[in-house]
This record gives sequence, C-alpha cells and structure tokens, in this order.
Amino acid sequence: MSSRLGIIDLGTNTFHLLIVDKNGDAVTNIFHDSRPARIGLGGINKKIITEEALQRALTVLTYFRQKLDEFNVPDEKTFAFGTSAIRNAENQQDFCAEILSKTGITITVIDGNREAEYIYKGVRRGADLGDSPSLIMDIGGGSVEFIIGNRSQIFWKQSFEIGGQRLMERFMRNDPLSQGDSKNLYNYFEEKLIPLANAVHQYSPDKLVGSSGTFDTLVDIDFHFRTNERPPKNQTDFSLALEEFYRAYALILTGNHDERMQIPGMIELRVDMIVVAVCLIDYVLKSYGIKKIQVSSYALKEGVLAEVLAEKTA
Repeated sequence: MSSRLGIIDLGTNTFHLLIVDKNGDAVTNIFHDSRPARIGLGGINKKIITEEALQRALTVLTYFRQKLDEFNVPDEKTFAFGTSAIRNAENQQDFCAEILSKTGITITVIDGNREAEYIYKGVRRGADLGDSPSLIMDIGGGSVEFIIGNRSQIFWKQSFEIGGQRLMERFMRNDPLSQGDSKNLYNYFEEKLIPLANAVHQYSPDKLVGSSGTFDTLVDIDFHFRTNERPPKNQTDFSLALEEFYRAYALILTGNHDERMQIPGMIELRVDMIVVAVCLIDYVLKSYGIKKIQVSSYALKEGVLAEVLAEKTA
C-alpha cells in the first residue's frame, strides 16, 4: 500500500516543496521544487512579515497548492513548517490564517530546537557523518542552526537568530563589504556564538558539515570550477576542499553584486546573502581550527520526511 506525502519548508528566503511516495520501506521522490519567497525581506529585524512578503509567499504557495492537487496529495498528508521569519513575526497568526484561507495549507510553526533536530535528521540521511563528532551548520535567512553530533546521536544543538537576511540588513551597508562592516560582523559572531564556542570546546568536532543555501551554492561553484559541470543530481554527500572554499570566499568578498553574479555556479537568490554567510563559515573554521568541510544536500525537509516515515512504521 503506497502513501503519498507532501512536505513544505517555509524558509525565510526560499520555500521548498517535496512530494514523495512511500511504498513499504521504499521512498520515491515524485516532485521537488524550490522557489524564492524572501519573506524576511524588509521586515525580519522589525519582527514583521510585510504585505509584499505575504504576497510573494501566496504566489509560491498557490503554485505549491496546484502541484499538491496535481499529484493528489491529501491535506492530512501535507506537512508545512514555518521557521525563523514566521516564528519571530508579531503578525505570525495573521500570516498563517491568510495562507490557510487562500491556499488551504496549514502551517506548523516550529521553534529553533525542533528545527535543529529536523536538520540533523536530514543531514544524517544525506551524508555519512561517521563516528566522531561533527559540527553541523545550516545557514538560513533568519536563523543559523548548529548541531554537534555523529551518525547516531546529537550531543548538543542550538538555533541562533543570526541568519543571512538579518546579517545583511544589519551589516552590509556597502557592496563589496567594507573593512569596518566586516570587523563589526566578526565581532558580532564572537559575541553571539559564545554558547557554540563552549560546546566546541567540550566536544571537539573534527569537521564542519554544511547544509542548505550557501553550502549548496559553494558546491555548485566548486563543481563548475573543477569540472565545468553541475554536481550530479543523485549525489547528496559532498566534500569541499578548504582551498576551494577559500578560493570562492576571496571571489565573493572582493566583488560587488554584478561581479559575484559572474562566478560560475552562482545564483541570483544567493548572490548577496552569500557574502555574510561565507564570513560566518570563515569565522567558524578559523575560530575552532576546523580543517574539513563536508556538505549534505539534505536538510530540514528530508529530516521531516525521516521523522514522518519513522512514525508511519512505528
């Protein structure tokens, strides 16, 4: 007996839709799409989802609704999760009510802790974490989740409201980023990430495992540079050489918007936010002496899927 599931991840920048068929233990991806909704734009640091952001969200979710109907996904098998921009918005209830009335999609808003758990489950499904502790990092537009764990368990996790959209609106006053703003940005990391520093000290992770947005783009840039091609569609576990990260980092930080757009593998959605994001990655690598980067193309939505599947078999 096969059952069809729809999972929607309503990120601050991007909305994702994943539709799968579960048949016994086998899971088949039927449909997957990601669309920019940028619901954090202009309002995230004011704790509000603007009217323009709501309209962008409705456009994407109306399209997702058509796909859910087209693939006959029942409402009770559709799971939609709201993260940082929605959970911190003072108009969260109005936003969710409007989405429900216009698209029939019910949004479950999750806290940072839950988000970190889902990300861990997704990353673990996509990449072999091994037995030693890894530092998992998911840079969203609203929040950044850090999880220290190995293939079998989480040792520590925390969500920090320092996502790319927030950092950009706060620190990126010039393009390219000025030295002064860059210094302020790094000081801000130092101040905000004290709990992370303590956890790293305690568990000594030996590699950084990145997921979502920026890391996907860094893998694309790496593949374009080395092979002139895109990464293979069915591969979910990548290693990113430190030299390659720093090659991309240098290009990203020295160029302006238009120059960054010329980097093979770059996409419009990521072109500005990637500046503050690679600064955060650089800060983490240098502060904690990490020499290895692994990337999982699975994140929150695959973690939700893993959990839903586990419940179905339980």
